[in-house]
Formats: sequence, C-alpha cells, structure tokens
Amino acid sequence: MQDTVILGIETSCDETAAALFRGPEMIHHITATQLVHTSYGGVVPEYASREHNKLLGPVVRGVLEQADMTLADVQGIAVTQGPGLAGSLLVGLSYAKGLALGLDIPIYGINHIEGHIFANFIGHKTLPTPFLCLLVSGGHTQLIHVENARDYKLIGQTRDDAAGEAFDKVARLLGIGYPGGPLIDKLSKQGNSNFHQFPRSAFKDSYDFSFSGLKTNVLQYISKQESAFIKAHLPDIAASFQEAVVDVLSKQTMQAASDLGHNRIVLAGGVAANSRLRERMVELAEEQDKTLYQPDMRYCTDNAAMIAYMGYWKAGNQGPDSLDMAAIPNLKLSFGG
Repeated sequence: MQDTVILGIETSCDETAAALFRGPEMIHHITATQLVHTSYGGVVPEYASREHNKLLGPVVRGVLEQADMTLADVQGIAVTQGPGLAGSLLVGLSYAKGLALGLDIPIYGINHIEGHIFANFIGHKTLPTPFLCLLVSGGHTQLIHVENARDYKLIGQTRDDAAGEAFDKVARLLGIGYPGGPLIDKLSKQGNSNFHQFPRSAFKDSYDFSFSGLKTNVLQYISKQESAFIKAHLPDIAASFQEAVVDVLSKQTMQAASDLGHNRIVLAGGVAANSRLRERMVELAEEQDKTLYQPDMRYCTDNAAMIAYMGYWKAGNQGPDSLDMAAIPNLKLSFGG
C-alpha cells in the first residue's frame, strides 16, 4: 500500500477540493474556494451544491495535470461521506462513485472530522499516539482523547455554538464580512486585545465549552456604542473578542491535558489556522512542558489532502467501502467509553 495512488475529493461545505497521494506522501492538491457566498454572510447550501457541480471536474483535472498524471494512474478514490451539507456531499460522492465504477477501483468513504484530526500526520508522520486533540471548526468544538485511529474518547465539547460559528456570527455583527475567522484574525492584529474584557464561560467539573453567551455579550456591548466609536475601535473589539475565545480554548485544553496526564496535544480544524490560538498554544505548551502538534496551515481549513490521507490509511487498515454507501450529513465520530 506504500505506493498506492489515492485521489481525494472534498465537497462537504463551500470548498471544492481534490488531492493526490502516493502512499503517505502528498503529490499535489487544489482547493477552490466558492466566493459566491461572501455577499450573503454565510454559506447558502443550494449555491454550494451548484458551485461544486461546476468546479469539481476542473479541480480534479487540474490536480492530475499538475501532477503529470491521468485517471489511469489512480488506484483508489477517497471521498468525504460526512458530516456536511447534504447537497454538497452528494455532488462529491456521486462524482467519486462514477470514477470508481468506471475505473474499476476501490472507493473509501471518509469522515470529514476524522480527516481534520489526521491532517496532522501529513506533516508529522511519526506523531505518536495517544494524544489529546482540540478539534475546533465552524461546526465542531471538541476535546478528544485519541488512542489511535478509530479509538476516540470525548473529553469535552461545546454546549451551544462552535468556536468557528461564533467567529462568523460576531464578524456579521461587526459588519466585517464572511468568512469571519480569517477576517477577525487579520483585523485583530491591528487592535488591543485588552481593550474590553468579554466574559469567559466555564463549567464546574467539566471540560465543555460555551460561546453563545460571548456572542450575545458582544452584541450587547456594541448596541450601547455610537457607530463612530465602533468604527474607530473595530480592531480593538475584534481583538478583545478573539482573545476571549482563544483564552477559553487554550486554558481548557491545557487543564484537561494536565488533569488527564497528556503530554502530547494536537490542534485540528479550521480554527486551528487562527494565528493567536496557535501562538497561545505554543506559549502554554512550552510553559507546561507539553509537546504541541499543529497542522500545516494548508490543512487546517477544509481540504482534500486530509481526505486522501485517510483513504491511504483505510486502504491499508480497513479496506474499501461499497458503491452503495450514502452521504451522511450528520456523521459523527464513534466514541468509546
């Protein structure tokens, strides 16, 4: 399986992506971001499906051309099965099934969340297990004990909004656009994170998170201010909000690692690209003598490299899936005790 060529396809939300792997080594990858959603302040599911239909073929052809390969070189197809938007998943899954059937090669359905976790192995091939993973994205905020592939224990999770969702909602409140995470991150570099002390939620005897109260507090704060004040201090407000999110995520993760005896901590998901979160996690890991692993920035947000990598893993450890497999929009990780 070391030389098996896997084509990965990712269409779970608003990124149309393809990647080629030979064994555990990436050959090439392409991600096409759907710009149509920007003016709506969020992803419009119907438009996402249409864009995937339009972009997927050219993206796959592009990744093959840049790798100087053809479909005849592909020995397996890995495709996101879920979670994600139903219509978007169906576009990718249908395309992948057609290729697998036409080329008579195996197909591997991939859990998108599992892909995010194991994106770390693309750049850290000797990453040892077990480890504690902070999985933080637009749809998920979870602390997971990873014993090894397919052996997970849920340590904590958000009780309401995911961290990435909070970034998008607050960006909308501040009128700075979509996607909120990268825009707030960029704007915050110009601001003072101590300008305003937004609340940090915590639960007694729990590693769970909550961000809906923080979002509401931002709304209440800006509703009391004059528009000129908000405009003048927009970077400060953004930085103060971001610091509150980062403070909660980083402290909760480090506390869980300390309490549970974890020396290895892994970041995963789209919010793992946040520069302040990465910076703060490095600081805390050094202070507490923990080893921190962070995915390459290219593999934080939705991408097909992580899907292709998981296809490589499944090819060697579990085997292919049936062409009858269905898209599962609410697919979850399977947690043990």
